[in-house]
Formats: sequence, structure tokens, C-alpha cells
Amino acid sequence: MTDTLNKTTGLALETFPSQTGTLKPLSKLVEDAGYLSTKAQVVSSEADQVHEDSQIKYWRVTTNEMRKRPALELLETLADEGFSWRHIAQMIGVSVPAVRKWRNGSKVSPDSHLELAATTALTHIISTQYIVPDVASWFEIPIIKGIPITPIDLYSSNRPDLVFRLATQHSDPEEIMTRFNPQWREEYKSDFKAVIANDGSYSIVPVYSPEKY
Repeated sequence: MTDTLNKTTGLALETFPSQTGTLKPLSKLVEDAGYLSTKAQVVSSEADQVHEDSQIKYWRVTTNEMRKRPALELLETLADEGFSWRHIAQMIGVSVPAVRKWRNGSKVSPDSHLELAATTALTHIISTQYIVPDVASWFEIPIIKGIPITPIDLYSSNRPDLVFRLATQHSDPEEIMTRFNPQWREEYKSDFKAVIANDGSYSIVPVYSPEKY
């Protein structure tokens, strides 16, 4: 332990006498280090918030540019990126039959046009700023293995901020899930687990099963 402290502090532990007065500089050092640690955490949190706010602002500006394009062009852009009509409908908040009608020439409402612009702006930013070549597949992949929540679900639940957090990889996926749904662990908890049997095959057994395979 003494050697470890010596290496960490650069000071020989035995050189400190037991007098209280001599220990005061070391106590002040510990206090200052604690203050700097707290300050660093605050600065990090503030920088994280500034980054998130700038992402949302950039998304809104890009949306404003995208809305200048015809609705059908935006729709085809999403389809060309690989999104299914079902997922496009989910992300912009309409039914699949509504999307079919647009493709057949029906008029797109101003609100739906704006949603199309916002969705296209989001996929554009994710694919270009965060280097995601297959952006549709990225949106369809579950955030955590075994949990049926994807970036599409985040976005359609009005949480584009969490989509950006996931894309930047600044947050752990479990942290993102907790921000999205604090009860997700309980809601998606399974009473079964997969195990490998002696012959190498997989078996599904209860989590509480005491059996060994």
C-alpha cells in the first residue's frame, strides 16, 4: 500500500511526521483536488448540453432547407435510403395507406410535408455527419440486443435528441434507454435465458433454473 501511495503522489509516505500541522498542506491538496473534480464534471455536463442544443438547432435549420423540396421528392429520398414505407409512415406519424396515396398523387398536408422534411433532414445528418453509410439499417437495429426499441422508436416518440446521442456514441446505450424509459429493464425482463447444452446446441430454460447443462 505504501509503495502504491508513493508512486501515485510522488511523495514518500514515511517522510510525513504525525504532527497535525504538517498534514494541513496535504489536506488542502485533497480538498482542492475534490473541487477540481467537481468543477470538471460540471463543465463536462454543460459542454454536453451545448453540444446537444447545437445538434437540434442544426437539425431545425436543415429541416427548413429540406422543406423547400417537393413532398414526393422527400418521400422518394427516404425510400432510396432504404426505409420501408411502414417505417417512413411511423417516423412521420401517419398511416401506411396515407403514404400510398401520396405516392399515387394525393396532396400532402403542410404538417405532413414538414414532418417529411424533418425526417429527411435527420437521416441526412446521421448519414453525413456521423458517417453512417446504411442509415436505414442503422435506424432499424435495436439499441440494446434483445430489447425491441430502435432509433425509429426514439424518433417517432419525439426524442430526436436521443437519436443524436446514440449516433455520436457519447452516451452508453443503456443510459439512452433509461432516458427514454426509466422502467425498461422491468418491462423487458425475461423469465427465460439461452444456455449452451453439452452437445453445443442452444436451449431455453427459466432464469431461476438450477440445472446445469
